[in-house]
Amino acid sequence: MNATATTAGARAHARAQATTLTDSMPVVPATGWPHPPAGVDAADLTWAETVPGGRYTTKVLARGTRLRLRDNAGTACAHLLVWRADAPHERLNVADTVKVPWQAYLTTGHPLLSDQGRVLATVVADDSRHHDALCGTSTLAGNIAKYGAGSPHSGSPAGREMLVLAAAKNGLTPADVAPSLSFFHGVTVDADGSVRSTGSAGADTTVELIFHLPCIVALANTAHPLDPAADFEVGPLEVLAWRATADLDALVADAERRDPEYQRAVANSEDAHRATHF
Repeated sequence: MNATATTAGARAHARAQATTLTDSMPVVPATGWPHPPAGVDAADLTWAETVPGGRYTTKVLARGTRLRLRDNAGTACAHLLVWRADAPHERLNVADTVKVPWQAYLTTGHPLLSDQGRVLATVVADDSRHHDALCGTSTLAGNIAKYGAGSPHSGSPAGREMLVLAAAKNGLTPADVAPSLSFFHGVTVDADGSVRSTGSAGADTTVELIFHLPCIVALANTAHPLDPAADFEVGPLEVLAWRATADLDALVADAERRDPEYQRAVANSEDAHRATHF
């Protein structure tokens, strides 16, 4: 008889999988992640997950959290949305994230700004430099036209469809799903104004953010809308986060040596934090 043919057998089989790690899963608690980043105590990990291509994830992160995204195979594309956790009407504003720092290309030092002029997170490390703040994520119609399907449970899910689901898990609606940022698939604007894909920087590249305020984070790992590949080929995305309040303190202290736009955004975030924490 098959070991799972009975309820007792099925229960025993399921329980035997409890400590099994696969290449695409969250680790709960995150402190059980087997390979913490260098210099990071496993006890400080708060999020540890591998998101396969065509899937999404979401988490609420505290102020002072450091988030590291890693493109394992060189084919991931992390579409990111952020809302302020204690005031979710305030969210990532991609237009201001480009306009206020006077820079369309994301890399180390770039602030992720809210629609209230606050910095929600700052990019603090980046060895990819292939990112996009111009195109947004893929859509149902676009993926149907390109791949033949775009629903969340299809073989080629669209980013917006998955971000809507991630938002819903946090009590948000489709109206709260604004344009997103994309990490690990770059674009450039040519002299004639056309936007051109520059693709991936390759396998095992990372980008790290530090959060200035508590935030709801949503990530969809799916093909970039300008991905030149004819087939849907998206690899795994590693997501790790850990407590890093000292890193945030250093970042805030250093803000006075940065450009005035960044100084103001940091001041706005610190003001909002102090108003709610005595």
